[in-house]
This record gives sequence, structure tokens and C-alpha cells, in this order.
Amino acid sequence: MPGAYKLIENTWISLPDGRRLAARIWLPEGKGPFPAILEYLPYRKRDGTAPRDETTHSVFAAEGYACIRVDIAGTGDSEGVFDDEYSNQELSDGETVLEWIAAQDWCNGNIGMIGISWGGFNGLQLAFRRPAALKAVVSVASTVDRYSDDIHYMGGCLLSDNANWGSQMFAYQSRPSDPELRADWREDWIRRIEGMPFMAAEWLQQQTRGDFWRHGSVCEDWSAIQAPVLAITGWADAYVNAPPALAANLTVPAKAMIGPWEHRYAHIAKLDPADFHGEVLAWFGKWLKGEETGAEELPDYRVFIQEHFSPTMQNKPRQGRWVAEADWPSPNVRDRVLHMGSGVLAEKPASSVQAVSNPATVGQASGYFCPGMRFDNELAGDQADDDSMSACFDTVPLENPLELLGRPRVKVAFSADKPVAQLVARLCDVSPEGISQRITFRALNLACRNGFEAPEKLIPGKRYEAEIELNECAHRLRAGHVLRLALSTSYWPVVWPAPEATEVTLYLEGCSLVLPERSVSKEISPQNPGAPRDYPALQSEQLREARGTSKTWFRADGALVLDTFDDYGKAVDPYHGICVGSHVTMHYEVHPDDPATAAFASDWNFEFERGDWQVSIDTENRMTCDRENFFLWRKVTAYEGEGKDVVVSKEWQETIPRGVL
Repeated sequence: MPGAYKLIENTWISLPDGRRLAARIWLPEGKGPFPAILEYLPYRKRDGTAPRDETTHSVFAAEGYACIRVDIAGTGDSEGVFDDEYSNQELSDGETVLEWIAAQDWCNGNIGMIGISWGGFNGLQLAFRRPAALKAVVSVASTVDRYSDDIHYMGGCLLSDNANWGSQMFAYQSRPSDPELRADWREDWIRRIEGMPFMAAEWLQQQTRGDFWRHGSVCEDWSAIQAPVLAITGWADAYVNAPPALAANLTVPAKAMIGPWEHRYAHIAKLDPADFHGEVLAWFGKWLKGEETGAEELPDYRVFIQEHFSPTMQNKPRQGRWVAEADWPSPNVRDRVLHMGSGVLAEKPASSVQAVSNPATVGQASGYFCPGMRFDNELAGDQADDDSMSACFDTVPLENPLELLGRPRVKVAFSADKPVAQLVARLCDVSPEGISQRITFRALNLACRNGFEAPEKLIPGKRYEAEIELNECAHRLRAGHVLRLALSTSYWPVVWPAPEATEVTLYLEGCSLVLPERSVSKEISPQNPGAPRDYPALQSEQLREARGTSKTWFRADGALVLDTFDDYGKAVDPYHGICVGSHVTMHYEVHPDDPATAAFASDWNFEFERGDWQVSIDTENRMTCDRENFFLWRKVTAYEGEGKDVVVSKEWQETIPRGVL
């Protein structure tokens, strides 16, 4: 039976250079020592992740794990200066944290790391460094390659989320520590704001896959990780490629699971929630407690194979079933090649040409790059309108169902009329009624056709070859449905467009689609996670409910505009009484005839109150471009007191050459 635990609101972990990191600890009662679970984030243990932490660490502590939630240096209540995501400082500090935990009399020296997104990243990255106490990792929605599969670049194309995520971290970094824990909170707050790195600009300056992105990319040496890894994500999430890559390449026990979820732990997902706790407890039970949980006998790859439903931007249940592959890569998945003809996908190659050229507004139905971060209105919708502006290649209606599992590949022979051009491939399941559901997609900067380390601009009119490896997918097309490959030269607002409108000419005799077709004579038990178990929720006093809106419209000058608003609500924490509220507006625009008109804006507001203590922060962010440069601007204004006296106000701006972007 689950046991009792005590909550330690704050403990200081001292670092060798004198800085202190703030930790929140859930400590089981009873006879120890206990194995430990660490989650290490910049998102504020005191309030930012507190609602989620209540649903996870309290459950794990009741099962006999000491759980430790630590704020990264310069964030939350921790001392020091924040420098960048996954920096050497962050990872070195993380090693010290692991050593500190292992040395406590309540810890038996066996530690696991857990995390989603940032915490999923640094769990893998710390395992890569092989600290002695780190015995297992649960990594959710993470990456093995920071350049190719994060929120900055895709296929050598700039993602608009580089600016969006930079704006979010800008707002997050501007928040003060808690005066109850830090007597120097005000001086530290000003120091944080004055010294904040301009990360969106710094990331944009790193346009190729060099040492900056190799750092923290665990694919650089799979053998370095010696702690068993359970890798989890969801098909609605942006981070779908890492789990199967880890299962295929790690030399230690590694298992992959992909469900229907968005960018959330599965038990709190809006899309078909599941028993995340059971998966974690079985994994750590085996590798931290030595229990016979069956974790090591799990199939290499468990997946929810989706089927066609009526896609909307709103959250709604998925259609599909769970399957499992005992080994990954699997002998049940084989390449099937279809050739691109004049508007068709066929068994035999064709010899003709096809132009790909479209307005910069293709992508209206793309949804938010990483669903789960907004309130709602963030999923990919019906692709039919985007398809109508793309070059489409369709199969005939399928006589038999077709099941896909893996990463499809598009091979193209092409020329372009500009030195910088993009090609975006979408694979869609089209119903007999014409509803087009996106299965997977991927963009490629054609200047990166030979790799991402040293791109080469195109010579207009010259013939080249390239391959686009689409994102991981698991999908079953029903009989009577059509498989569609849609190609476009833009995909806004997910992908920041090329500097000029381009036309790509395909030489179809050299163009094909390679499908990872799955065929199984007898399924094995999928061992799917099942429904979520009961878990506690943070009993906050809600002063303002969360809500969100999204509006797409055409301005009088013809520009397509997307405006979103997300109010994350306002609530009082029951443990320490801080009242926190926040909201964000985002704005995207581009003219269909001129990709260099692309623009992004994001404004965040945070407010904190407790008794006489009142502070608030406004952050503003803008990104525009022309054909030669990107222009980034940001501003922060921090206020104090009921009268909102300005404590600090500061602006930054950067102009960054486009290079081959």
C-alpha cells in the first residue's frame, strides 16, 4: 500500500563555487534509505511546475522514492546566473546535485531522473556524462539531436518557434525569486533582468550543425549512455523521433512508447490520458529498487497506431489501437517504394516534370508546432486547403488497409529558380469525403541537401538530388482511403519562409516515396498503459480561469494574420500563498506573394502577489525580416507595488544575416 511522506518546501544545495540551488523534496516516511527521483528544471518549483509536481512526485514519494525538484541556477529560487539551455554550467551543476542527493542519509545512492521536454533533454544529457549515482532515466518528449530535432531548426530550415520559444524563456527568466526564501530577491531580480541572454538571437546565429548543437546531442555517441532509458512521447507532440532512435541505438536497456498525447505527461494529457505513473514506477522499480516489475521484458517499441478522424485544431479523442514490436528496428517493417507521377503515386516510375510553387500562406492548417503548450486551438486541422495550394501525389483508393510505422522518406531530383529554397513534404490520409488528415511532415532547406554542417546555395536551373526523412509516424489507412504526398515550398507559420518566392521543378523519373510498411501475421501483447490511476491535484484557489482564443484573418493589404491569446489563469498556492497570474498574445503574419514579409510578435505578462508584496512583468518580442537579414527586438518592463512603479525597463535588438535561411 502507498505510504505517507513529508514535504520539505525548500532545501539549499551548495555548489563548489558558493552558489546555492533551491530544491523541493518529497521524503517518504518510514525506514530508509530510499532510492531517489530527480527532476531538474528552470520552470520554478515554487509555482511554475507546482501543479504538475503535485500529480507526480507526491505519488512517487508515497511509493517509497525520495523525490527532488531542483531549480536550475539563475531560475526560480536558485542563486547564480542563467546562461543558456543545456549549458556546461547546467550539466555540471546537475552532476553536483546528483552527488549531493546520493550523499544524503535518506538516499541509498540509486537515483533516477525524470522529465518532459527540458527535463527529458537534460536527463539524457546527464546520463551521457555517466555520473555514478544516475541509474535510470525516464525521458519524455525529448531529443537526441539538438539541431535536427528541437524547437530551433528542422531540416536546415528555421522554425518560427525559435523566436517563440525565445520569447517564452525571456518572460520566464524575468521572474523574481520568492522573498520568503531570498532576502536579496529584489537585487537578484534586477541582476537577472539586466543580464538575461538574448537566446533567440544567439540560437539564430548558430545556423548550421556545429559544435554548439553537438553539445548535448546524445546521438554523437550512443554508447556513452549507460543508464537504462524509458523514452515516451505522443503523436500530437513535436518530439516524436527520439524514442525509436533511443530504442534502436542505445547499448543498454532502452524502451520506447508513443501514445496519442500532446506535450504533457500522459496522465494529465487532454488527448486520451493514460497511466503514466505505472510506467514510471515499473521502470524505476526495476532499475532503482531491483524489483521484478517486468520492465526489462517490455517490447522495444509500443505505439498507438492512429487512424483517420475528422481533424480539428481543438483537442478531441484519437482513433486507433495499441501495438508493440518486440525488437526495434523490426522485421515486421519493410520499405515499400511508390513512384511520383503526374499527380499520382504509382508502382512504376514516370518521366515528366512537376513544378512546386505556392503562396507563402500554405500551412494555415499546420497547427501549433508543439501542441500542449497553449490552452487549446493548437492541433493540425484538415489539410485540404493547404493541399489545394500544393503539388499533390495520390494513390488510387486503397483496396486493402495500409499500415505505416517508422519514418517515410521522400527522394527528389529537382532544380530551383532561386539560390535558397525550401521543400516541405506532408503525408496525408484522405477520406472518401475528401478530408485530409496529416500523418507526418518534414521540411528541408535544399541548400542542406548534402548535410547540415556546410550548406551550399543552389545554382538556379541546376539539377540536384535530395532526400527528406519525414518525422516518425504510426498510422493505418483504411480501405477506400487515399495516401497523399503533398509538397510545398513553404509551411507557415511552423517554418520561417525562404527569403524569396521560389519554384522547384521535380524531375519525376528521379522522385519516389519510401514507406515503412508494417505487416504482422500475429500481434504480440501491446502492454499499453491503460487508464490513468487516481492522483492528487494541487488545491489552489482559482481567482481567474484559464482560457484561450485563436483567430486567422486576411488584412486589407492581403496579408494572412494569425492572432492567439492564452490566459493561463490566476491562482493562490495552498502551501505558501503566492498568487500568480499570466497571459500571452502571439501574432503571426505573412503576405502570400512575399515570404520576406513574415513577422512574429509575442507579449507576455506575469503578476505575483502575497500580502504587501506585488510585482509584475511585461515582456515584448518582435521578429521580422527582409531578404538579407533577420531583425529581432525585445523589451522587458518590471514593476513593483500596488502603484506599479517601474523597477527596471530595458530593450535589446539584433540584426542577423540570413546566410542560407
